[in-house]
Amino acid sequence: MTFSTDRKLFDVTGKDRLTFLQGMLSNDVSVLAKGDGIVWAALLTPQGKYLADFFVVSLGASLLIDIKDQIAEATIRRLSMYRLRADIAFGLSTLTVRRGVDGAPIGAMSDPRHPALGWRAYQSADVAVPETQTIDWDAIRVAHVIPETGIELIADDSYLLETGFERLHGVDFRKGCYVGQEVTARMKHKTELRKGLVQVRISGSAPVGTPILSQGKPAGTLFTQSQGKAIAYLRFDRTMDMIAGDAQITMPQTDEA
Repeated sequence: MTFSTDRKLFDVTGKDRLTFLQGMLSNDVSVLAKGDGIVWAALLTPQGKYLADFFVVSLGASLLIDIKDQIAEATIRRLSMYRLRADIAFGLSTLTVRRGVDGAPIGAMSDPRHPALGWRAYQSADVAVPETQTIDWDAIRVAHVIPETGIELIADDSYLLETGFERLHGVDFRKGCYVGQEVTARMKHKTELRKGLVQVRISGSAPVGTPILSQGKPAGTLFTQSQGKAIAYLRFDRTMDMIAGDAQITMPQTDEA
């Protein structure tokens, strides 16, 4: 179990809270009206580019937003700007986020993105917990190509389908309209993706954000690295003879995730 010290929690109140979020986010949050649950979703620009991602959590009578602290205030301001006459308000929660991969406490919820990410629990800060275990979350993310806010997920630049939101249950194509929905749907149904996040092998290391070259031509960007593998954003037609700084980049064998 680990404390998520880089997250902020917001209470979402008001009778319009679910309908408002349903019209703003990439995923179907209306399912949370049925009871406790957790949904991962993104807020997009009207042009379909990523702005922020977070969890929407139904916990008893409470509705929470669980978001990376570095984008929290700006995201809440943007949501508030769209509020208009909707009966919805946002306030800092007193709860704490805890997460782990085994030994889930009562009330914990499975991370909706991937089983390897374990569980998330929303509890009072004074609840006694077992001794904190060390978990290499980067290794888990690299193994399953799971993007992280502010690293692989870049505001005003990333697109959901190129960064794995469909595979990771972060977008719903049947829920109806939301901000950026038209572009996302068009990418799904009318185009073939030519770029996206993939796992690569890396010999050596290079800083996150290092450009990748393939036979001297721009091919993508290197991101999180762990245990000889990395997440990279690549053009799928340029994957030969790749380098990132001084590191050698190769595609994994076909039987590897």
